[in-house]
Amino acid sequence: MPRRALLLAATAAAATAGCSVPAPRRRGPVADPAPGLAIASGRRALVMQLLAHPDDDLYFMNPDTREALDAGTPVVCVYLTAGEADGVNKIPGAPRPAPDRAAYSSARHQGLRQAYAELLGLDRFTPWQRSVVTLAGGHRAELDVLADGARRVELVFLNTAMHTARGRLGLPSLWQDRRLVLRTVVADGSPLERAGSYTYDGLVDVLAGLLEQYRPTVVHTLDPDPDLQFSSEYERRRDSEQRGYSDHADHTAAGSFAWAALIRWVARTTAAGEPVPGFAVASFRGYYNRHWPKNLPPEVLERKAAHLVPYGGAPDWECGNPSGCGDYNVGGDRPLTNRKGWVRSTHHRYPGPRAHVAAGADGRLTVYGVLGLRAVRWRESAPGSGLFEAADDLGGGPLAPVLGAAATADGRHLLFGLRFAALGGHGSDNEREIVLLEQGGPGGPFRAWRGLGNPAPGADHGRRIGVPVAVAAPDGRVHLFVRNAEKGLSTRVRDAGSGRWSAWRDLGGGEVQDAPTAVVDTAGRVHVYAAGHHSVHHWTQDAPDTEVTARAQLTDAPTPAHAPGALPAPDGSVELYYRPAARPGLAVVRSAGGAAPRLGGYGPVTAAAAAPGGPVLLGRTPEGRIRLRTAGGSAVRSRGPVALDGAALHVGADGRPVVVGFGTDAAPWAWRPRTEDGPASTPAP
Repeated sequence: MPRRALLLAATAAAATAGCSVPAPRRRGPVADPAPGLAIASGRRALVMQLLAHPDDDLYFMNPDTREALDAGTPVVCVYLTAGEADGVNKIPGAPRPAPDRAAYSSARHQGLRQAYAELLGLDRFTPWQRSVVTLAGGHRAELDVLADGARRVELVFLNTAMHTARGRLGLPSLWQDRRLVLRTVVADGSPLERAGSYTYDGLVDVLAGLLEQYRPTVVHTLDPDPDLQFSSEYERRRDSEQRGYSDHADHTAAGSFAWAALIRWVARTTAAGEPVPGFAVASFRGYYNRHWPKNLPPEVLERKAAHLVPYGGAPDWECGNPSGCGDYNVGGDRPLTNRKGWVRSTHHRYPGPRAHVAAGADGRLTVYGVLGLRAVRWRESAPGSGLFEAADDLGGGPLAPVLGAAATADGRHLLFGLRFAALGGHGSDNEREIVLLEQGGPGGPFRAWRGLGNPAPGADHGRRIGVPVAVAAPDGRVHLFVRNAEKGLSTRVRDAGSGRWSAWRDLGGGEVQDAPTAVVDTAGRVHVYAAGHHSVHHWTQDAPDTEVTARAQLTDAPTPAHAPGALPAPDGSVELYYRPAARPGLAVVRSAGGAAPRLGGYGPVTAAAAAPGGPVLLGRTPEGRIRLRTAGGSAVRSRGPVALDGAALHVGADGRPVVVGFGTDAAPWAWRPRTEDGPASTPAP
């Protein structure tokens, strides 16, 4: 559908929906389609993973995938390439075999079947149902299905060749070259009997068609915009990274195709007058894992690495596949002994809280998040109920899955998004921008979406920016922070009186990971903390009315795995809580003495103040369950859907904490534990 017709259809739908968000002005980013559409409800939880190679999910998306399966959520994995590489399935310590691409692809597929059988709790050699399915445009793919009661895994093999006839990488060339027709590979033993081919649009259509067919509630993708990484040619080739970036080129192309398909699916669905598909997205870093401190403690790491053992397999296994029983070079203990260390971390491309929570005058919670690539608002049905009314669509898409948020001194809500302003292959525009949605008055309707630009000059650097993080200072100014392409921080500041925004300013201070933590101390000064390569990095003000500048790194504290949780201390300092790299437990950087709280598990830690009794800490158990630690004890959320990444912590006026997150059905939930008594309480680990 032409863009003009699409926008007209969307605007007409918005007019009938009665949304309080006006259509965007021409000088701002165009929401596509306009705000105010219906959001699909009554969704059945299902996770779809869009991947480049067989094993990307095991290396980069676990433990998220495993946690979804453990909770009974069906998983559908779509592999864009055949994974045939150079055709050599080398057995460590044995002579190099002759290349056989069809056999190597078959062996890797068998390894996946073995790995997912064990993830379902079945014998690794459990037979799968294998068939051929016809996809959009007449394309054909192999479909492998294994179910254990309600638990189910489906593997879809599109099998595009990893190299073109001229020896270039296949998926990246398909993304870039409008003349290319990329052939497919028929794996040995596959029910497919003949090869096919894909064009750029053909592949996007197939992925959009699979999204429409399965209608997933959570979509996992690889990183479409990896970090800049300047390595020697020897290091780059040795580590299989693309020139100038910290990932395999296939991963970047697969992530780009996945996001293009998501955008096309939403556009087609809404243009047809149907509700916006209700799904959440999680994108995962790839070879980035090698360049930053490892963030999985031993207990979580060992379980993750164990799932690569059946994938790697061994040549003496009797798996029933004559072409091989796995990807032999990554079997056994090799994921843990490999110097690249990919398995030792799980990094989300867009980290941070998925939900932003505010309490209304009547005590009901208002929750903002991203659903169907669009900003969405939910309101609690009654104070303390934990149940939410139907979502209000605020538009603004296509957005990355994590918003920033702040409130002005008079109570108006500000939402900040990272928007895919343009995404296309074949030399099309590929741009990202930070966008703003601002209430016109406290509790009132929102103004039009407004573009705040990008701190990076040029589209290529602009793609590397991170999620927006914002904080309101007592002087009425709002400070916005974004990780930039150089892996430092950039900022814009909103003036308290005029509402005007300053220009982007680079804060310097060294390389850090995304999702910094911003907090205001008791003297009214803004502080920002982020996880660097070896220490926590710090930026702050000399006085509340001065600029934020870089300060000395916290070199006396342990190396952080993630950005710390931060709380203002009574003496004007800030207390930090975070997990040390590759270690269990909790690191605490505090101005006063006293015993440090204990919070076992993995992943980022969120901190909030509660009176009386000290800090409230939010984290995850080693099994991935949400855990809350207060002065009264520790509670684990053992009921309800498994939580996606980025649960949010909010402390109400009564000092009682509430955790808000999203399940694999992409619906919000609220948890108000009573850690001091009752069955929810557990001993502090």
